[in-house]
Amino acid sequence: MLYYLFEYLEKQFQFPGASLFGFLTFRAAMAVILSLLISTIYGKRIIEFLRKKQVGETIRDLGLEGQVEKAGTPTMGGLIIILATLLPVLLIAKLENIYIILLIITTLWMGTIGFIDDYIKKFKNDKEGLKGKFKVLGQVGLGLIVGLTLYFHDDVTIKEELPLQQQQELLAENPNIPEAQLFDVAEKSTKTTIPFVKNNEFDYSNLITWISPDFEGYAWIIFVLVSIIIVTAVSNGANLTDGIDGLAAGTSAIVVLTLGIFAWVSGNIIFSKYLNIMYIPQVEEITIYIAAFVGALVGFLWYNAYPAQVFMGDTGSLTIGGIIAVIAIAVRKEWLIPVLCGIFLAENLSVMMQVSYFKYTKKKYGEGRRIFKMSPLHHHYQKSGYHESKIVTRFWIVGILLAIISIVTLKIR
Repeated sequence: MLYYLFEYLEKQFQFPGASLFGFLTFRAAMAVILSLLISTIYGKRIIEFLRKKQVGETIRDLGLEGQVEKAGTPTMGGLIIILATLLPVLLIAKLENIYIILLIITTLWMGTIGFIDDYIKKFKNDKEGLKGKFKVLGQVGLGLIVGLTLYFHDDVTIKEELPLQQQQELLAENPNIPEAQLFDVAEKSTKTTIPFVKNNEFDYSNLITWISPDFEGYAWIIFVLVSIIIVTAVSNGANLTDGIDGLAAGTSAIVVLTLGIFAWVSGNIIFSKYLNIMYIPQVEEITIYIAAFVGALVGFLWYNAYPAQVFMGDTGSLTIGGIIAVIAIAVRKEWLIPVLCGIFLAENLSVMMQVSYFKYTKKKYGEGRRIFKMSPLHHHYQKSGYHESKIVTRFWIVGILLAIISIVTLKIR
């Protein structure tokens, strides 16, 4: 809203300083500052409200160090992250931008699912919370919305450089031709990016056109299915990672900040040309959302760092995973997720391996055996005697390493 106000003041009255809101970097900085202030200042009030309403975490004794002391710590702290993200976005971002609209829907959608889950656990005295099938149904629904929107919406386009010979012909005719006209617009594209490959662009239509070229028109179905899988997998991964103080929030901040770099260069015609990557018009506006989201996560860490004064609950973890997934799909970097979100992947795999191996050995030997002392993976290290602060810090270090590897894929192929 402030963006439109200052845009009006600049056009009508040449108001001093109003032009600053035309710069993406300035608005991103403002979004970070506002979200940090909201999450740190008002976060304490939200925690006090949750404590008064006795929205405390019920913790089963799993034999982990310091676990019993955490019983009663306020949960549903994801509300802090959601509010501290959405308020700066509504004030500073271009609200007609389709990517911003999609991310706002994602935040409210996943936040609602997580809130219902936490509500049932606390106020209905059901430790299982929302049934798994309803969670998955909500995740699939969001993936469907995201996939269909990113394919069919008219504002979602991808531009690619014209062949060199064609560029030279255009420049010969008009040396002052705008650089944007040297790109070919691809609407309703099913292209994505494959990391570590020289010609790293991949079209999902290739998966079916080898059968018959007539199937190209159905490639959007594959794109939607991939969107559903990514949204479901990443939101569940973030949910499993939220197990010890500061782990999910800190790891997610690293991931989201990295995706912000991809969004910024992908939406900049100069950098996308220099790096030889997809130029996605309007996607740079996601940087504002990411800036607010990172600020909210860091502000939440103020209270969630060990010893935690509040837990994010499913209200926060499912929302975080959904936002990360949608951003990755929007900037066409969903196949980079196994690297960038390697922590989430490891947590997911540890649970899948543990459960599968336990069932297999129980059937074969009559007793279930385990690969890890406990899953998800961070609990294995707790059982091994590591303090949770050390585990979190080391997971953050691994997350930073994976983020750096992800960033260098812009040039190393």
